[in-house]
Amino acid sequence: MPTATNPIDTPQQRQHEHLALTYFNHPEIVVAREEVRRYWLDLVQPSKDQLSCFDWAFEEVMFGAVIWALNQDPLYPKVITITRLAHQLKDTRIPGSRWGIDNPDSVYRVIPISGDESYIIRGRVADRRLVENYFTLWSPVMQTVGLLSGKDLVIGDDGYFEITVDREEANGRPNHIQSCEEAHEFYIRDVIFDWAQDRPNELSVERLGPPPKRPPFSETALLERVKEYMHKWATNTTRWNAQAMNKPANDFSFTIDRDSDGALRNQIYILGNFVLPDNDSAIVLEVNMGGAEYFIAPITNVWGTSNEIVTRNGCLNMAQSQANDDGSYTFVLSIRDPGVHNWLDPSGLHDGILTLRWAEFPNDQPRDDLGVVSRLVPLTALDSNLVAGTNRVTPAQREAVSSQRVRDYSWRLDEGFESE
Repeated sequence: MPTATNPIDTPQQRQHEHLALTYFNHPEIVVAREEVRRYWLDLVQPSKDQLSCFDWAFEEVMFGAVIWALNQDPLYPKVITITRLAHQLKDTRIPGSRWGIDNPDSVYRVIPISGDESYIIRGRVADRRLVENYFTLWSPVMQTVGLLSGKDLVIGDDGYFEITVDREEANGRPNHIQSCEEAHEFYIRDVIFDWAQDRPNELSVERLGPPPKRPPFSETALLERVKEYMHKWATNTTRWNAQAMNKPANDFSFTIDRDSDGALRNQIYILGNFVLPDNDSAIVLEVNMGGAEYFIAPITNVWGTSNEIVTRNGCLNMAQSQANDDGSYTFVLSIRDPGVHNWLDPSGLHDGILTLRWAEFPNDQPRDDLGVVSRLVPLTALDSNLVAGTNRVTPAQREAVSSQRVRDYSWRLDEGFESE
């Protein structure tokens, strides 16, 4: 079965990104962005290091708000990828759109719906099935009101599937999600565990029934919605970050409520803020997986975006990491390369947020040993703070791994959608 080289890069996605760029540069939005800029800087009062990454992160968060705001009409729904790195569409630079303490492994897509309407989501899975894929139906305040796991999808021999969405019960229909009055949009997460081989599902959506009783939202309405989303993105990011920033530095013990405020079910999130006092310090993290099939440790800044994830180790998942002899994983977060395979590189920032995510447990229950122990140590004392079997790397090995990382990610940025 042929598979799209880049299922993110659909004609609809390209058209939407060009439209978003037009709105992003609209005079009203440029003025509104500057207002949000001043508001956000005053709200956060960032450290020197966090201020140094503000300009590029601000562009991403604001463009991400535009991308999302322009796909909010349930009578004219589209399947749109909402968090991407900056990329080229022919001669046009499309800004990045990461936001919301993003998981760099995940392809996040949204589909607006109304509980008063009926829809069909059509798709096709790749030959290599994803370790994690969820169709989450959200309320307007990001509370889960419906859920379908990719592992429960009924799929034809050719890899195609259909998901029905309406207010009725399934009544024998496979792949049915019952909507409700609170239903607002689908938040679809495809986890790219193996960056080289995994591909997200191909997706499209059709609203059923008679033609819409009204035209699409007007430009005036869309401009107001974009302004609302830009401000909301800044406020929500800061509010979410407070869950980590209000805790002691380098303490990774706070677990997010998974059933509200945008957290995703079937995952465990432990997060905290880190502070490296100098370039010669390191945070050693001993992580037990608790039986999870999936784990990732991404570093984000206070603006809610991950840092450099392609040319640097701004995140590591289980597939990119190496286990200790006892099955645990040791990660070292430090400015300088510690010579440990599982190095989390904060991209030159001495402070930020680390969110540890576990998912996909046998019988949906983690073992009791799931967790993390962290300690701040001098790099000179690193060896005595590593458990037996911690894997080391030479500079040449690090360069080889880093080069492979760039190659493995490259398809996500390419124009490469192939349609039958």
